[in-house]
Amino acid sequence: MIAQVDCQLIGRWRITKADLWGRDYLDLVAPAYLQIGRDGWAEFAFGALTAGGEIDYSRTTVFFRWNGFDEGDEISGEASVELNDDGSIEIELSFDNGDDANLTARRA
Repeated sequence: MIAQVDCQLIGRWRITKADLWGRDYLDLVAPAYLQIGRDGWAEFAFGALTAGGEIDYSRTTVFFRWNGFDEGDEISGEASVELNDDGSIEIELSFDNGDDANLTARRA
């Protein structure tokens, strides 16, 4: 899917906070990030997890189903990303194993 022209979430975001993990874990391998592309794809990485998926866009929200790897194990789930009034974004990750996580990011 091609991005909605006025989608405000396109670009690279630096994940700065998570409700389940501390900053040391988020940046374990490399600086934690979420990349939202105009090409219909999002990818993210934090800790030992790397994943990506095809996006559904709106102006201030994106949704996507993601697949990836965590310490070499396949992992998948769904995500929603919403723009906050302060310019940060809230990322809600739902893992297929039942876990949920909330992360906060700022434009990189």
